Amino acid sequence: MSTKHIGKQTIIFSNPPSIDGHACVVGKKEGEGPLRNSFDYIGEDSYFGEKSWEKAETAMQKMAFSMACDKASVTPSSVEYVFAGDLLNQCVASAYSLRDTNIPFFGLYGACSTMAESIALAAIMVDGAFANTTAAVTSSHFCSAERQFRFPLEYGGQRTPTAQWTATAAGAVIITSQGNGPFITHVTTGRIKDAGITDMNNMGAAMAVAAYDTLTAHFNDTKLSPSDYDLIVTGDLGAIGHSIVMDFFKKDGVDLAPNYDDCGLMLYDRKEQDVHAGGSGCGCSASVLCGYLLNGMRNGRWNRILFAATGALMSPVTTGQGESIPGICHAVTISVNKGI
Repeated sequence: MSTKHIGKQTIIFSNPPSIDGHACVVGKKEGEGPLRNSFDYIGEDSYFGEKSWEKAETAMQKMAFSMACDKASVTPSSVEYVFAGDLLNQCVASAYSLRDTNIPFFGLYGACSTMAESIALAAIMVDGAFANTTAAVTSSHFCSAERQFRFPLEYGGQRTPTAQWTATAAGAVIITSQGNGPFITHVTTGRIKDAGITDMNNMGAAMAVAAYDTLTAHFNDTKLSPSDYDLIVTGDLGAIGHSIVMDFFKKDGVDLAPNYDDCGLMLYDRKEQDVHAGGSGCGCSASVLCGYLLNGMRNGRWNRILFAATGALMSPVTTGQGESIPGICHAVTISVNKGI
């Protein structure tokens, strides 16, 4: 009988895994935003020294993983499993970034929820004593995502007010069984939720119901309340989805406003940068977490955060067929204290 599974969707770790190293790499636009001082590397252009945007995304992942290993004082060869994903077909940015490492690899697709999904699975592997050292790596690239999901940049199409800007960014964390933290104490696995949204330029609304469902499940399973967290952060709902989640909880008599934010609203300055409803993409929440949030925890700004990354589980094919956009959200509790 499981002693780690609580409620319907949540795992509580008996020996909370430690985030020993974390790093993030971003593009020029992201480096011009309000979180510029929290990034490990800011690219000068969208190519990162490569000949295509897809290869640039692979380069970003390689760089983030290497820097995270350096910060954790581990060699890449000592990492026993890597969980990685991105937005490209067949997760090729992740596969190509790790193909020469000889590390056992789990390729993941959770859309923009992939950072939380990869951390959750990497932590489960460590807590279950299947490994001592694992890694979670995630990325996205504005240009490669636009080419795959929407229109070639040369098309110059108009973006709707609800549209979000796919972040050019990558993040990586090294998770170990014996470290000094921050520690991963809980994981709440999301369920697929579909609000019936068919507009691929309104992903915040499509994902909001999944965020609400997972956060509600987390609070019910753990018997914790929003006030037990210094910060609750979703990603990447942007302005539209963030507002919808706030409204859902308000109807339940819960005010999230004091400590709730969204990575899609944190990464860019919406008044100065043309990102419309905010940021999106796997790299958005990954870079905010692996830079600003984890740095803040190490500096004493927050003691416990709930990181709830959201994803729109769509493809160009299903969108073209008029299918609605299912959403997913996975939540991870990160604490500076190992005691639960």
